Amino acid sequence: MKNNYSILFFLFSIFVVSGQEHTHRSARPLTFPDIPNYKTVKTDLHMHTVFSDGNVWPNIRVQEALRDNLDVISLTEHLEYQPHSEDIPHPDRNRSYEIALQEAKDHDLLIVHGSEITRSAPMGHNNAVFIEDANPILQEKAENAFKEANKQGAYVFWNHPAWYAQSPKGTPIMSDFQKSLVEKGQLHGIEVINSLDYAEESLALALEYNLTIMGTSDVHGLIDWDYTEKGNHRPITLVFAKEKSLPSIKEALFEGRTVAVYNDLLVGRDTYLVPLIQKSIKVNSVKYIEDTLVLEVVLENLSSSDLILENAMKYSFYSKPAIFTIKAGTSETLRIKTLESIEQLTLELKALGAYIAPRTNPIISWDLRVGQ
Repeated sequence: MKNNYSILFFLFSIFVVSGQEHTHRSARPLTFPDIPNYKTVKTDLHMHTVFSDGNVWPNIRVQEALRDNLDVISLTEHLEYQPHSEDIPHPDRNRSYEIALQEAKDHDLLIVHGSEITRSAPMGHNNAVFIEDANPILQEKAENAFKEANKQGAYVFWNHPAWYAQSPKGTPIMSDFQKSLVEKGQLHGIEVINSLDYAEESLALALEYNLTIMGTSDVHGLIDWDYTEKGNHRPITLVFAKEKSLPSIKEALFEGRTVAVYNDLLVGRDTYLVPLIQKSIKVNSVKYIEDTLVLEVVLENLSSSDLILENAMKYSFYSKPAIFTIKAGTSETLRIKTLESIEQLTLELKALGAYIAPRTNPIISWDLRVGQ
């Protein structure tokens, strides 16, 4: 009987340990390579908890981020909109941040202090992150809220500008208010991807007004419910920082070194999007099939996004259509009809799932040596 109890205790211990290990692991962790001169930092800088209009405690946001292999998050609670205030009164608007910071203290996850300035159109909703104290930003006049956020050195970005609840046509309206903020240096970024939505018009505004391109989950429920169970990753912003530190990430955001990502959609300036895709694809082999002029090139996708590509070379493929997909973490073999024996090949592929401007895809190239 004693041996039976020992066996049961051993099995129970394995079950408990396995459950604890599973807490901070995901079957689909987000992974993207570094690009030359920069570290690729995975961020989600727009999410909510019960301290505004979300449905979870702040520690859950930290645990979800760890499972998704994120590097940085910000809990951007609505300053003005507090639907749970009767059940969870909190005159200190920093409380959500403090709880998240405590939960993350033993993990390699950075917490950015942030809040959401919530107004009706034309002001709209805006996130102020890298703030010092949320309480003084709670102002009656929107102009004063932005002024205080910038006084604290905040990075401010415009949330879901194409949201049909505030813009019924489903396209962003760059009002005189936003233009004034840009002119005064008080608005620095814009979401082109928010939750499930991508707005190419927001991308156009980012390019026209030199605003940093952002992608966020804006999650209110559980990440599993809103994204994972539907077969999706959460939207994120890849920030290309000199190092993984809050000052370096803040500097990169102000300088516009970002790419917004949602599943197989990647949106950013070509300066950063092109090297990201180049580094996301590893060339494992470049060899002719014996006694033929058909060149086999084996490509491996190192990222967690499926990459949708189209042949942009003068050479055609032997056994694959011009448009193909390399799924995340898998390899594909291209068979290229070179018609004559060559020693060098410039592989050129148009990234159909990537946008450097509205409806504009970049062409990515790799200089390959036959026999490698």
